[in-house]
Amino acid sequence: MRGRKTALIVTLTDTQREQLESWLRRTKTPRGLARRAQAMLLLGAGATFTATAKKIGMRERHIRKWAKRFLRKGIDGLCDGKGRGRKPVFSPRGRGLFGQAGL
Repeated sequence: MRGRKTALIVTLTDTQREQLESWLRRTKTPRGLARRAQAMLLLGAGATFTATAKKIGMRERHIRKWAKRFLRKGIDGLCDGKGRGRKPVFSPRGRGLFGQAGL
């Protein structure tokens, strides 16, 4: 086999595998989470990063990023983190003012 060897080897426990498979079976699972779960299942089965990326439809660097997070944090590493962004300036409940001042 040509190419470099990887230090990222994803091994799944039975409970992790069951959790990831249940995410894929549920219809309410967000698409991104389902793709990450499928990627970890493929990597756990011994697929290469390149083959996994082609099958999932993601770039190889993204597969590596999620694999690192999975190895570092486990199942929780696959979930979306808290979004970045500016905190709201006005309170959503602040309805005391009318007109332009209320905006």
